[in-house]
Amino acid sequence: MQRKDFINVKRIVIKLGTNVLRNEEGEVALSRIYSFIEDISKLVKSGKEVIVVTSGAVGLGKKKLNLDSTEGDGVKQACAAVGQSRLMSFYENGFGVFDIPIAQILLTEDDFSLRHRYLSLRTTLNKILEFGVVPIINQNDTVSTIELADILAGIKVSFSDNDKLSALVSSELDADLLILLSDIDGLYTANPKENPDAEFIREVNGVTDEILALGTDASEGGRGGMKTKLEAAKLVTRFGGKVLIANGKVPYILNKIFSGEEVGTMFIPTEENLSGKKRWIGYATNVIGKIIVNEGAKKAILENEKSLLPIGVLDVVNDFKQGEVVSICDESGSEFARGMVNYDSEECRKIAGAHSDNMIEILGYKNYDAVITRDNITGLI
Repeated sequence: MQRKDFINVKRIVIKLGTNVLRNEEGEVALSRIYSFIEDISKLVKSGKEVIVVTSGAVGLGKKKLNLDSTEGDGVKQACAAVGQSRLMSFYENGFGVFDIPIAQILLTEDDFSLRHRYLSLRTTLNKILEFGVVPIINQNDTVSTIELADILAGIKVSFSDNDKLSALVSSELDADLLILLSDIDGLYTANPKENPDAEFIREVNGVTDEILALGTDASEGGRGGMKTKLEAAKLVTRFGGKVLIANGKVPYILNKIFSGEEVGTMFIPTEENLSGKKRWIGYATNVIGKIIVNEGAKKAILENEKSLLPIGVLDVVNDFKQGEVVSICDESGSEFARGMVNYDSEECRKIAGAHSDNMIEILGYKNYDAVITRDNITGLI
């Protein structure tokens, strides 16, 4: 895809990572932050809609409290509470120079997992953009439960880092382009910080397992890393959006991007274009339960886009209610799809392996022939 076509967009989500918001000494990189604000202001004044997903609150709070670590119960949450107001003051002052209003939005996993809140959030964000306001979005670390491992044992949360959060925001708002700014130029065939022979990848068509395998974990101070950026790119390109991973430490990188310079790695959207509901089922909600299915059911779901019938169910893991989203796993336990169930966990256990014609005899009633209907299944492969 030509770069001019790639940047010809209306609605943009820009994610600013922790490592681009601070300098080499770990201090706030004020000049860099204000350069981002200046470039974003130009985009807004040119008629584009821009949403900013920002990291940095925990680091700012840690610095303010003179802490060496955020380990310990409630420490990270306390740092986020202290640092968030300081982080917003930079954005408020910076955008104020250009007379552009901003809105602070702090989100937790439940804002996506609970569908009524998900839809309400979308309405609010669209209205904010309609007013010409730039939303400044961050994970609400102060009240988020993702750090509480004991509580979340066995649960797949909708997001645990700002890379995934930015992808969910992009999905929810049907953004044309997601820009992930980090401390690396883009995607390489290996980690360039460790392998001098690593080759730069300019363009990616389809985030395959091979591409995902190129991801590495976060550097010190960050929560994501290339791995989470690639997962975000997979989600966004599946609904038809574009993704660019670029180096936020390059001076005026946003201006370079929208001037058409060949910087960063472009991720080209697929032709799949998942519906809003399927995006939510596959990526935006917390998942507690699992349904283990046989190979025949897996093939029917992935290759033939069929419903999950009770005869294909081998096992049911954890408890869930009708209407909740569960993982659909193969016999090895690998998750390959997610779906919204028509029956609760106890009912699923009773009808597991049975023919649909026998469901009334087993349950005394039958609301659906399928455990999960095909319109409520999203494949993850």
